[in-house]
Amino acid sequence: MKYEVPRDESEILSNKLGLKSLEEIAIAEFEGFLQAEIILTESLHRRTKFNTNYILKIHKLALAHLYTFAGKYRNVNISKGGFLFSSARFLKESMKQFEDEILLKLPSDYKDKETLIRDVAIVHGELLFIHPFREGNGRTARILANLMVRKAGFEPLEFEKINEKEFEQYIIAVQSSAAKNYEPMIDLIGKILPS
Repeated sequence: MKYEVPRDESEILSNKLGLKSLEEIAIAEFEGFLQAEIILTESLHRRTKFNTNYILKIHKLALAHLYTFAGKYRNVNISKGGFLFSSARFLKESMKQFEDEILLKLPSDYKDKETLIRDVAIVHGELLFIHPFREGNGRTARILANLMVRKAGFEPLEFEKINEKEFEQYIIAVQSSAAKNYEPMIDLIGKILPS
């Protein structure tokens, strides 16, 4: 589902490559996110700190070849399916609060799988609720979640297991995160974390 944005925006985002079809853009975005995840996985180590600068880095690595807004917070308000994401006007403050209250409190090492699942769920749900970017929010959040579990010694999350029926539960989990109810997202992350 495409974002709903102010009416002066077209469906095809202006891009550096001059791509004119949704299919071409989807391929360029996919390749960018794939490359970003490979680069970040290869450079991942025990001392890696997940903070707002790291999130901006994920987005920039993935989309800098395509969009001028890569690695920058969006400057337009967006919604999806009638759900309005955080106001563009307050994104910097929202992300700073997210960093201070959640990201900077993440441990370097995890003693148990349950705590890892809980932290990944909270980070994932909050980042998706804030939706800081004009495009690529879900993919940035999934890469961050995968890097968090890889850093803890696990294989990447199996997001492909979220089928059409479970996708509705995924949306509800994101919306529940807005009210600081992380249980739906914890349940979902637990189901897709490989043993």
